[in-house]
Amino acid sequence: MTDTITDRLAERLRAARKARGLSLDAVAGISGVSRSMVSQIERGESSPTVATLWNLTQALGVDFAGLLEAKVEPGIDVTLAGAAPVMTGHGRGVRIRILSPAETVGDHEVYDLGFQAGAGLVSAPHSAGCREHLTVIEGRLRVVSGGEEAEIGAGDTARYFADRDHAIHEVAGAAARAILIVQGS
Repeated sequence: MTDTITDRLAERLRAARKARGLSLDAVAGISGVSRSMVSQIERGESSPTVATLWNLTQALGVDFAGLLEAKVEPGIDVTLAGAAPVMTGHGRGVRIRILSPAETVGDHEVYDLGFQAGAGLVSAPHSAGCREHLTVIEGRLRVVSGGEEAEIGAGDTARYFADRDHAIHEVAGAAARAILIVQGS
């Protein structure tokens, strides 16, 4: 553990960002804090205001009150609906809400996906052996993995390799929603 509060803060925020697999630009976009300020805080070169720290912790899904605590107490960890980080820009008309905790990134990630009519999410290959499990809550989606594709509707689940080019597209001309679980990203 480092010596100063600023150093601990920098370490924890950087670890949370990396655990989520987010770039500095992505955190800036989600939090509203400039990329340069996020970088300065992560390097321990700036002490953020409470408002800035609040925006960063909300964007990264980090507990504001417990950010500098060394010990995690047992209990139920709740993320309120409005506090879950949301990513946009990965596909026109697609909203990605991060449901999994930062410490599970790379092993087991959970996302709530919202698609506008005709929207799609196109992804480059993840790490070798990575699989995705997509369950449609409402609407219809077409899943493409490599050269294979399938169309699924409400209640259906598609499991596919994500270590190749893959995509999810809304196909019924109406909004769709799904839960995506990524294993071994």
